[in-house]
Amino acid sequence: MAARRARSAAGSEEALDRLFGALADPTRRSLLARLSLGPAKVTDLARPYRMSLPAVSKHLRILEEAGLVSRQVSGRVHRLTLRGRRLEEVEVWLDPFRSYWAHALGALKADLERRDGARRRPPTSPPNP
Repeated sequence: MAARRARSAAGSEEALDRLFGALADPTRRSLLARLSLGPAKVTDLARPYRMSLPAVSKHLRILEEAGLVSRQVSGRVHRLTLRGRRLEEVEVWLDPFRSYWAHALGALKADLERRDGARRRPPTSPPNP
């Protein structure tokens, strides 16, 4: 039982590594942003990029292997669709860090407000002898 959990955790780690690896590239993030608008053919996805169709296809394969997109093939036409559920895994992984950032940003805001208040106070004049 423990061995199965360990394998499952390792598999989850590998899947998360693939997911973050796929998201690490700006071209792939841009492709995902386009797919968030709706399904698209590979040729339509490749059009805005100054790279070959095989290069764009390689990016799409990486996204597909990470489970971020799905592909439907009809003859020579390949249509890709965003699989947003995998992005939820990124959100779940990031969730524990939200409280850290909320605290850090709250402390920064308080410090900036304190400094701003100190700058706005009129200077005190030296006491008269």
